[in-house]
Amino acid sequence: MNKYKKLVFNTGIFAIGTFGSKILVLLLNRLYTANLSSHNLGIKGLLVTMALFLQPIFTFALQEYLIRFGLDKEYDKRQVFNTSAVMTTAGMLLMAIAMPLLAAVPALDFVKGYSLLLIVYVITSSFRMLCQQFVRALDKVKLFSIDGIFAVLTLLIFNVIFISILHWGVKGFMLATILSDLCSVVFLFSAAKLKKYTGIRYFNKELAGEMLRFAGPFIPTIVMWTITSLSDRLFINKMHSEYHELGKSAVGIYDCANVIPNLISMVSTIFYQAWSMSAINENSSADRNKFYEKVYSAYEAMLFIASAGLLLLIKPVTSIFMVSSTYSEYSTVYLYTPILIVAVLFMSLNQFLGSIYSATKHPKNSCYTALAACIVNIPMNYFLIPIWGINGAAIATLLSYLICFWARIIDARYYVPFRFNGVKNLANTALLLLMCAVMMTEVKYYIFGALVFAAAVAAMNYKSLLITVNKLLKRS
Repeated sequence: MNKYKKLVFNTGIFAIGTFGSKILVLLLNRLYTANLSSHNLGIKGLLVTMALFLQPIFTFALQEYLIRFGLDKEYDKRQVFNTSAVMTTAGMLLMAIAMPLLAAVPALDFVKGYSLLLIVYVITSSFRMLCQQFVRALDKVKLFSIDGIFAVLTLLIFNVIFISILHWGVKGFMLATILSDLCSVVFLFSAAKLKKYTGIRYFNKELAGEMLRFAGPFIPTIVMWTITSLSDRLFINKMHSEYHELGKSAVGIYDCANVIPNLISMVSTIFYQAWSMSAINENSSADRNKFYEKVYSAYEAMLFIASAGLLLLIKPVTSIFMVSSTYSEYSTVYLYTPILIVAVLFMSLNQFLGSIYSATKHPKNSCYTALAACIVNIPMNYFLIPIWGINGAAIATLLSYLICFWARIIDARYYVPFRFNGVKNLANTALLLLMCAVMMTEVKYYIFGALVFAAAVAAMNYKSLLITVNKLLKRS
């Protein structure tokens, strides 16, 4: 199977699995907004983001090194799996020891009462990731996708039991996620026959050192991306404003506002799961640069068109995934979503460019560019949130992703030179920001203005998307 056919095939398989699972996850927000107040939803958001912060630190960037070494034919897969498992276990023990210290930090007071659940939550999530990434490394993409649907179905069932029926609130959500991850681990271990890859004799100390050297620069990179997300919520939770209501309820609204942009993230994730494998496998190919150019062109065009369409339908889409009949504060969520949609678009482009650093083994550059984003995000949150409230956090996030994107599009192309149309990117960005402005202010006849801007984005990108897709399909 040639590189183009494999990319198209894997993208299709991941789409089948990811689309179903992600839609179910999004629909779970109806359950959350119907049963949890914005205050409790804010605590949930803070805990989930805290878990995302802890995981890369104490798994030593498992998601980066396992797929990279697992796909590399030079390494024994049994050694890769067992060495990764030992490193993950050691990391989880360290996290359990560190948790009481973290809970004592004043800014992390939301952890109190949830420390034990948070530890177990991170442990089960980390071992699920271990099995997931190794299944991908075995090129069992169909099984990976089936697991995605299975995991979300179990998550849905456990959430209905613990939140809708038993009314256990935030603790019910965390317990539901823990049990869902455990079911996923058992399913993957059994279906992929991972037992034949296990055995302490396969642990390789030298390989562990090589993995850590490779993943080391990725740890601060992933952590800094999480800090960007966590700092938004911490600032909203702890800051005071004369113009806007802040606190845990505002964090809950911000968490809901981040749900709709996940539709863009869903498109990105489907593609990236397949692309990251192709990027590693084709790193040494003769026409690598042309391959990147074609794929990036289609990917960027797809994201801009999808974002414009989502902005146009923001109110009806929000009403599908949010329930405001029980808690009326959720009726305003759509006003805080537009800027976050553009932010997620650039996060997705950053992810694509980050794959260059992983494939070419230049993780330090990934760290430097993520640091630039983090440096921008924290002071912007401090200055913008008191003035613009929740939207101030959204703007700070967008600015940090934009800075990272332009740093990466310049730097990453030193390692994989491919053509990039900067003027077109800027024009697309400007049109989307104009759409954000009219959708958020709801000026008279705003929908007509939004239609014009969306049509302009589609006209600017459709040809690039069709040409590239046709080439990919023709080659496949």
